[in-house]
Amino acid sequence: MSTLEKKVEENYEGLTIRQFLKEDLELSGRLIRSASKEQRVLVNNIPVRMREILHTGDEVAVKLQRVESQNIVPEKMDINIIYEDSEILVVNKQPNIVVHPNSTYTTGTLANGVLYYFQESKQNCIVRLVSRLDMDTSGLIIIAKNQYAHMALSKQMEKNELQKWYLAIVHGHLEEKEGTIDEPIYRNDEGDIVRRVVDERGQRSITHYKVLESFDGGDLIECKLETGRTHQIRVHLNHLGHPIYGDTLYGYGEEEKGLIERQALHAYGLDFMSPKTKKILSLRSELPEDMKNLLERI
Repeated sequence: MSTLEKKVEENYEGLTIRQFLKEDLELSGRLIRSASKEQRVLVNNIPVRMREILHTGDEVAVKLQRVESQNIVPEKMDINIIYEDSEILVVNKQPNIVVHPNSTYTTGTLANGVLYYFQESKQNCIVRLVSRLDMDTSGLIIIAKNQYAHMALSKQMEKNELQKWYLAIVHGHLEEKEGTIDEPIYRNDEGDIVRRVVDERGQRSITHYKVLESFDGGDLIECKLETGRTHQIRVHLNHLGHPIYGDTLYGYGEEEKGLIERQALHAYGLDFMSPKTKKILSLRSELPEDMKNLLERI
């Protein structure tokens, strides 16, 4: 897409371009300001000010690409691309990889690899993460290629219109093969800034689950998030008495050494409306090898 284009209809006759961009194209104030400042808003192929009055039949265009830079070092790495178009990139993150650089991990992150890919493929994009995953959780992550795509997908997340599906391998067998966990999650009071607990003081948190297959040592379950709290699936399943295999924070820790080297949690599915086509994208990825191996062992 790279450029938003729309003909002005009769009901917008006499409105300003700013009103049109906000009401018809549903652009954020931040996007409108930056596009205006950089003269990326055109009416009939001519850059305009935001107070320009529109008339029926005018052709409005907003150029989405802009010159940007990012304080991330590009690094060559293998990236498993599940889907790509002019607006977004969806990758299948491997386990044990940090998503974005921080004070501890300045290199070797997914963002380092994605930025290298953008530069090598001659795409003038920075890394705009729409979704994130814990270091040890594998699965699908969306990267927006421009400000508009990021805005559109962030709105879907806010409205709970971007659906996230996970696969987890848990200890034991759930009594109810399908259900909903509706329990508030709260930051732990005991000095551990990472760990979360189920506590009535917390935010409402909802996880829908379904047992897909049972094994001698546990269940393979599918989880769909209705809310997106930190460690939500891990906290909820542990609360039920069925912690995820390999979860050293909420599970059995050292007792599982040799079975799997991280929590057996994989973000395998995404359903959302494409910023480009306005049609629903339904993306899926396979269970990673370490989780397949775990199923064979249990």
